[in-house]
Amino acid sequence: MDLEHKAIARLQEAAKLSEFYYQKPLLLTCSGGKDSEVCLELCRRAGVPFEVIHNLTTADAPETVYHVRKVFRRLELEGVKCEILHPRYKGQPASMWTLIPQKLMPPTRTVRYCCQVLKEGRGKSRCVVLGVRRAESQNRSDAGVAELSGKTKSDKQIFDFDNGDKGIIAPCQIKAKIKIHPIVDWTDRDVWQFLRDAKADINPCYTMGFSRVGCVGCPMAGKSRWREFQQWPKFENLYRRAFARMLEERKARGKPCQWKTADDVFRWWMDDKNLDGQLDIFGGEVGADGL
Repeated sequence: MDLEHKAIARLQEAAKLSEFYYQKPLLLTCSGGKDSEVCLELCRRAGVPFEVIHNLTTADAPETVYHVRKVFRRLELEGVKCEILHPRYKGQPASMWTLIPQKLMPPTRTVRYCCQVLKEGRGKSRCVVLGVRRAESQNRSDAGVAELSGKTKSDKQIFDFDNGDKGIIAPCQIKAKIKIHPIVDWTDRDVWQFLRDAKADINPCYTMGFSRVGCVGCPMAGKSRWREFQQWPKFENLYRRAFARMLEERKARGKPCQWKTADDVFRWWMDDKNLDGQLDIFGGEVGADGL
């Protein structure tokens, strides 16, 4: 069985679980990136009912925002329910720029509170389709076709979905959030070949020379962040202002911090000095509420 047919079979099986145990169609999360586009097209080809959501992170490139809106208009004309979700934190509207002062530190590779609040908060009690692939990063190298997240990474349960693992039934019965990764074993080459063959409309950010689509300035993007800020300089200003408010908030709360200005924080943050042990400059804190 080739990759496409295997992915379609996974989606069809997941759709059966979703309809039987959750009484709802599959929920596909669309980031606006290439993997989301593949999953959308595969859902169409699988002939399964599905709904689509997009988490508005407030830090996505304008091209991504416009692309998602365009995709959603097309899907709605096809009869697919689509929703753009606006982030909330502690019951209030939130953004990247309000989170940083609240958490008292910038987001880093090791403390990704932004993802938890802005991207991962929805989809409870649903069977959720994600474009996660093992080839994306070392952090995702152990991803499974079907997963049940735990409080920590070690608590995650992976099910042998391709071989009918019955262990998945128990969490489905209590309507736990099950993650389905239909293209988990695809390479970058597989993704791009599929999109070319499908003549898919892709995010303009890729044609601008960027290899990833995500929040502008994301620490996980490494050195390409400098080019992102060259392309979208307003985001650098937004981060600097948020860092300034963060320092004011730390001072107001009597929290220690060696940095004097937002520029100090920005330069430290862009140098990617966010490995384990580097949080001591913020008093060893995880954030305003310990996450």
